[in-house]
Amino acid sequence: MVRGLVKLVLVALVLVAGAFYLFGYWTGGSFRQPVPSAAETPPLSIDTAAARERGAEIGEQAAKAVATAGASLDEGRLTAKIKAKMVLDDLVKARTIDVTTTGSTVTLSGTVNSRAERERAVALAKETEGVRQVTDRLVVRQP
Repeated sequence: MVRGLVKLVLVALVLVAGAFYLFGYWTGGSFRQPVPSAAETPPLSIDTAAARERGAEIGEQAAKAVATAGASLDEGRLTAKIKAKMVLDDLVKARTIDVTTTGSTVTLSGTVNSRAERERAVALAKETEGVRQVTDRLVVRQP
């Protein structure tokens, strides 16, 4: 009989604890973290000198990236101008000539059919605006 009474008390305690738990859950009481008010929140400490330094570094990196992209576009523009001139020229076979540009230096490589074609290709490259130097690596085919 005592044993049954102890079991009944334990079951009642478990049920009461479960009821309190569920009541707190349904009402949103104990499961939510309280949101601190602005008065309770400590002020943020920002190191402005470090932020300025980091901003300057990022700005410098961005400027370098822009300069590199600009240089690549200029090189591509020079290459395209020279190739276009070669395509429009009756003497030069543009398909057999590779044009590479580094800065304002243009390198012509590939195979041409005659010495006249070679000289014309080099002349077209030299007369293009923005080209300072032309490196001739063209090979004349032997008949």
